[in-house]
Amino acid sequence: MPTNKLWDKGIPLDEEIEDFTVGEDYILDMKLVKYDCIASIAHAKMLGKMGILKEAEVNKLVNELNNIKELSEEGKFTISKKQEDVHTAIENMLTEALGELGGKIHTGRSRNDQVLTALRLYYKDNIAECISLSKQYIVALHSFSSNYGGIVLPGYTHTRKAMPSSIRLWSGALIDSMQDNITLLEATLLLVDQSPLGTGAGYGVPIKLDRNMTAKELGFAKVQENPIYVQLSRGKFESTILHVLTQIMLDMNRAATDLIIFSMPELGYFELPDKFTTGSSIMPQKKNPDVLELLRAKYHLVVSYEMQVKGISGNLLTGYNRDMQLTKKPVMEGFEVTEQSLKVAARLLGGLKVNKDKAKKGLTSDVYATDEAYRLVKNGISFRDAYKTVSKKYTKSN
Repeated sequence: MPTNKLWDKGIPLDEEIEDFTVGEDYILDMKLVKYDCIASIAHAKMLGKMGILKEAEVNKLVNELNNIKELSEEGKFTISKKQEDVHTAIENMLTEALGELGGKIHTGRSRNDQVLTALRLYYKDNIAECISLSKQYIVALHSFSSNYGGIVLPGYTHTRKAMPSSIRLWSGALIDSMQDNITLLEATLLLVDQSPLGTGAGYGVPIKLDRNMTAKELGFAKVQENPIYVQLSRGKFESTILHVLTQIMLDMNRAATDLIIFSMPELGYFELPDKFTTGSSIMPQKKNPDVLELLRAKYHLVVSYEMQVKGISGNLLTGYNRDMQLTKKPVMEGFEVTEQSLKVAARLLGGLKVNKDKAKKGLTSDVYATDEAYRLVKNGISFRDAYKTVSKKYTKSN
């Protein structure tokens, strides 16, 4: 397969500089092959409608792009470092198969709007996947609550026993928070659901294009009109996506911490299934909650991805800057971590048990101190006096 770069002017590039500038893009872009083909098909059809391509040329391009998409799905399509990215690899293959016609596909677009279009399609699919997995996690929480919701256990503030709680209350908090996360995901999807195709490198292109047609072909809700904002939105949209993913992972983090602490033998409110724990290489008795510890830690990974994107996006002159290439990896990894975490968390809930006896044992008299105070209030005593009366019972004398 040829390795002609889309920007090649016949001047050889220093190999070390090439390695530095390409980075991991040729590897990461394997996730975008399908989306770049879909976008290129829509673009070819639009060029046909505008009379820039003949119908027969459009058909040949569409057939070859579908062929590339199939090869990718079968694991038979590769991107070399020399090709730099998915866009070059696909155009090279089109040129190899169709000759001069392959080079016509780039009419009316730049790699700038091309990569944004592929990424937006990728983002839309992954946001939809996160919404689906979040709903599955909610179903798992409802099922867990249905099995154990009536069990009462201590609630904590400041990591000290506070008031009575229940499995239903605990599960319900996670459910409500995840429903809010879904609202945030849906709002982010609305933001991302704008077609950048046809804006070139950020200042439009000097030929007439039907951007509404390509937006409709690609399933975008609207056209992103201002070509400069199209480039400015890269980094803005990505950091928004990652911020929402951190909200999901924050829930994972907190739930994991609860389960780690409350499944300690000293408390034993929750019981982890053996198949979800690991052992020690030296201590035969250990059943370690490694999966929960990693689930807790992965929140911090996603937070770091958000910070990477926000940092890279700042202090840049209006217009495209190559810095933005480095925002691709953190977003992709953010999706992968979050999707995997939601799957693992739902699976864990399916095997998690509650020890009713140990939960009851944890309900020591101090957990009901506030109830005692309110019983006095019901008898006509002011809350402040009731508070002082009950507090004396639980205050240790020196």
